[in-house]
Amino acid sequence: MYFKITQLKSKKVLFGLSVLLFSQATEATSLSMPSRDFTITNKSIQRSISGVVTDDQGVPLPGATVMVKGTSNGVTTNFDGEYTIEVQEGDILQISFVGFKTFEKRVTGQTNYDIQLETDSASLDEVLVVGYGTQKKSDLTGAVSSVGEEEFNKGINTNPGNLLQGKVSGLNVTNASGEPGSGQDIVIRGVGTLRSGTSPLYVIDGFVLDNSSTGMPTNPLNFINTEDIESINVLKDASAAAIYGSRAANGVVVITTKKGKAGRTQMNVSASTAISSIANKIDVFSADEFRRVVQEIGGSLSDNGADTDWQDELTRTAITNDVNFSMSGGTSQTSYFASLGARDQEGILNNSNLKRYSGRVNVTQKGLNDRLKVDLNLSATRTENERPDIQTMVSNMLSLNPTTPAYTDWEPTIFGTGINPLIIEDIYGDYAFNNRMIANISPSLEIIDGLTYKLNLGVDYSKTDRDEQLIPYSADPDYAEGSIRSSFTTNRNTLVENTLNYETAFGDHDLGLLAGHSYQKFYVHNKSFYFTNFPDNGIEPRYQLGEARGEDNTQSSDAVQNELQSFFGRVNYEYADKYLVTATVRSDGSTKFGKNNEYAVFPSFALGWNIYKEDFMDDSVFSNLKLRASWGKSGNQEIPSKQTNLSYGESFQDNDIYPINGNETTREDYPYGLVFARTANPDLQWEETAQTNIGIDFGLFDQKLTGTVDYFLKETTDVLLYFSTQDPIDEVGYTWQNIPNMKIENSGLEFSLDYQSDQTKDFSYNIGGNFSYIKNEITDSPFTIVTTGTAQGSGQTGATINGYMNNQPIGNFFVRQFEGIGPDGLNQFKDINGDGQIDDSDRVSSGSAVPDFLYAFYTKFNYKNFYLGLNFNGVSGNKIYNHTRMSLFNMTQISNSLNTTDQAIQFRNEDATNSNTVSTRYLEDGSFLRLNNATLAYDLDPTAVGLGDWIKNFRLSVTGQNLFVITDYSGFDPELNTGSSSDSKSYGIDYYTYPKARTVVFGLNVSF
Repeated sequence: MYFKITQLKSKKVLFGLSVLLFSQATEATSLSMPSRDFTITNKSIQRSISGVVTDDQGVPLPGATVMVKGTSNGVTTNFDGEYTIEVQEGDILQISFVGFKTFEKRVTGQTNYDIQLETDSASLDEVLVVGYGTQKKSDLTGAVSSVGEEEFNKGINTNPGNLLQGKVSGLNVTNASGEPGSGQDIVIRGVGTLRSGTSPLYVIDGFVLDNSSTGMPTNPLNFINTEDIESINVLKDASAAAIYGSRAANGVVVITTKKGKAGRTQMNVSASTAISSIANKIDVFSADEFRRVVQEIGGSLSDNGADTDWQDELTRTAITNDVNFSMSGGTSQTSYFASLGARDQEGILNNSNLKRYSGRVNVTQKGLNDRLKVDLNLSATRTENERPDIQTMVSNMLSLNPTTPAYTDWEPTIFGTGINPLIIEDIYGDYAFNNRMIANISPSLEIIDGLTYKLNLGVDYSKTDRDEQLIPYSADPDYAEGSIRSSFTTNRNTLVENTLNYETAFGDHDLGLLAGHSYQKFYVHNKSFYFTNFPDNGIEPRYQLGEARGEDNTQSSDAVQNELQSFFGRVNYEYADKYLVTATVRSDGSTKFGKNNEYAVFPSFALGWNIYKEDFMDDSVFSNLKLRASWGKSGNQEIPSKQTNLSYGESFQDNDIYPINGNETTREDYPYGLVFARTANPDLQWEETAQTNIGIDFGLFDQKLTGTVDYFLKETTDVLLYFSTQDPIDEVGYTWQNIPNMKIENSGLEFSLDYQSDQTKDFSYNIGGNFSYIKNEITDSPFTIVTTGTAQGSGQTGATINGYMNNQPIGNFFVRQFEGIGPDGLNQFKDINGDGQIDDSDRVSSGSAVPDFLYAFYTKFNYKNFYLGLNFNGVSGNKIYNHTRMSLFNMTQISNSLNTTDQAIQFRNEDATNSNTVSTRYLEDGSFLRLNNATLAYDLDPTAVGLGDWIKNFRLSVTGQNLFVITDYSGFDPELNTGSSSDSKSYGIDYYTYPKARTVVFGLNVSF
């Protein structure tokens, strides 16, 4: 393998030299003729066309052959990859170069044809970025899915998760709500932990991010400009991910940003404008329906004479503007990529905005005859986030009396009871500003042939200021004083890594050895201030903190520092390009764990067999057939810091104070008592996840049909959870502990398939998709239930909705079974245990919020310069608890002249005093199929408008996002999670969720 690549490069250089000598000879003899011109003119009408031939990295190819198919008319490209040839419309250009697939293109009315050749998989396979290096796709033994820029979801995508939705089998991306940049649940191959730390590990250009909160109320990954991303690789199994050890149990997402390439400078400008509106309004009663229904049920009608659609009043048509500029280029020794981006995204709720300003510089410098290579990656981002009072707005838009006018005399109507949400929009504000910089420099030196030392130094620095304020509003006593909570968060993540990599080939053997050391330090500092009672002088509280006169003003601060030290190694062995072996081991030491378990070891082992390269497959239809098998362990350390250390605090409770001096006359004279805040736990250790994977990669008909099938079994042990010690002597009661014998099991099947037609035709297409089945189960749990999601609101707070139970999946809903409304107008529930009483012992497992099936499919069509792409995704087998419905859509609401839906009057005999008890009454099917993305684009020929000398590419596009959803769910959207949870994560609870938007994006992309 190694010698084949070297030989190919040598041929390329020799061919280029021969072209140079030939061109000089022709100049010396004053012969004016193109290099290797075999033209025999037999056409009646011919014209000249020209272009540039490049490789798959954009590097010009000198000496490439450009022929008119079926003739001897041909030329070769010069040193800049340029060519000119005489053709007739309808001819087929045939472009070839050693080591690359022959490409064919039909001549139409254009005069410029730039051609990018694809590497021939038989000689130079696709190279993927994996942990601490790269590998040929054909050499991979682990389960790795790669998504390139051309495959990303188009449109307004605020963070990398949106780019991947529906693109990778076994990957479930769920947006918490429709808010711009909202939080996401990204789960790879099922949930493997009971805590909130379910996110995968993110690695950007070799720098490992920390999953700690940055103080922003929305997704911390919003700082990444998705226009800068070239590819994303998802490491799913233990063989691929174990090199990251203690943080890889939830999988690893490796993000590679764009780099410069040798050749002419290329500049790209993209601009888009998006128009968004609420995708699905909930069908509450109109004013006329409201008047009729209230009277029909005998309620107390308050008719204020108007006809107001509060969903229209409290939402808007939102505009998003996005502009990006990038520049790249370089020489054989130096290459660069630089970009600037600005996005102003409005949400469909008023006062909902996300602005981002980003800059990036990636530079690569070579020296010492290419033995020295220095990579520098620098990005800086400012994110500005404004948010409304989401739960109040959503609750009001669904429940306010539709006969009440929104405005009176052009001002928000003053309600007799309560406050107009249009006024809340004016007095409430949540403003967060984040500045974040990531920089890493990676010099590498090839000490001897094949042995390379690499140093990776990096820092991720983030600072966030956030103000949540209420401006004083004297007309309402509940809002008269005003308040503000100001918080300041600083994050610093520093990384030092040293690696040695040795690659050699001898005979049919290829060997790669990796050894490394990593040290990472994390620091998070928070400060918070709360002030009340501001003067109503027209100045916002955030601009006059010194004027606060509240008696309950408070301040707090805390800081956390963690360290992680690791030693790791990997062996890749290949024999005859057929038989593959990968072995990995990593030892991690973390300050998060006790002195008895500071270090843990995470090994993995994998085998691969390229069956299609065997002699007996020579006449087969298979162009690729590989069998993979792997086993390995990875870990999870996502718990709060210092949980193993003894900690004390002060208390003024009756049992904690004592009159030490003897001079105390009142209770207030007593000194504070010293109490345990946390007991020591030196035995606390990592969760461990062992995973077995068996997979098959296949390709047929010269790679036109390709696919992958994987079976996996993932088992998590030493599960970490914050729960009671059950020790009567322990004063603290609750600590982080490893649960003995408890296991979380995920097993499943993944399947992906892609078919690509002949791309040389005027009309071509691509169709494919993926499907995943995942079974999740908790076994050997010592608990009846560990509550995760709980109810909120008057009379509901704290009631269990879902939790973790033995022999049930994560996200299990454990509620009473609703049987209907009894003759007395009250709820009837099934008596599960038959004791004649309805209580908590009659709760029953009623499904899970985590889907069993994930699926997606896509189609792409190309006709000449037109492109159409459609992407669908969906889930099945999951439930959603409609907490919004439980709180608002009931008989009590409509009886009190508050709006609701016809779900409230489903049972006409229901009493208005009937309680909203947590039960299956509000449990709904969460399955859906969504047209996630549809793009129509046209590539304009710059020469047709007289700009061929200036512009290389000119694309116009229109993209629709979230165009439709097929679902039985009655809420705004079935993709959500806004439930209440603490250390344990809730799933599938809809509580006043920010509605999803339907978006149309108009885009322009120009390359120079």
